[in-house]
Amino acid sequence: QVQLVESGGDLVQPGGSLRLSCAASGSIFRINDMGWYRQAPGKERELVATITSGGGTNYVDSVKGRFTISRDNAKNTVYLQMNSLKPEDTAVYYCNVDVITSVLRIRREYWGQGTQVTVSS
Repeated sequence: QVQLVESGGDLVQPGGSLRLSCAASGSIFRINDMGWYRQAPGKERELVATITSGGGTNYVDSVKGRFTISRDNAKNTVYLQMNSLKPEDTAVYYCNVDVITSVLRIRREYWGQGTQVTVSS
C-alpha cells in the first residue's frame, strides 16, 4: 500500500504565493510520473501540471509562467510552487503519482486526499 500526504493549502490574497507538497510512502519500488490536479466547485477535476521521473514537465495553459512543479526523488515528494495566484486558482488540489509497487512489481495510480487553496481578498 502507498500513502500520499499533502500539505501547503491555505487562504491567500490575489498575487500571493503558496507551495504545495505531496510525500509518498509505503510499498514503493519506483515512482514514474507525478502530478497535480485541481477541482473547483461545480467543475470537473483538471490537470494542472505533471513531471516525469526524468524531470520533464507539462502545464495547463492557464498556469504557465506562474506555477512550477518539481520533485525530490530521494524523498518521494512532489511540489507545486504557485506564484501570482488568481481567484480562479481557487480549488482543492490533489497530487497524483504513478507507482511501481515493491510487492508484485505492479503499476498503480494513487491520489492524495486533497488540500484547499483559496485565493481571495
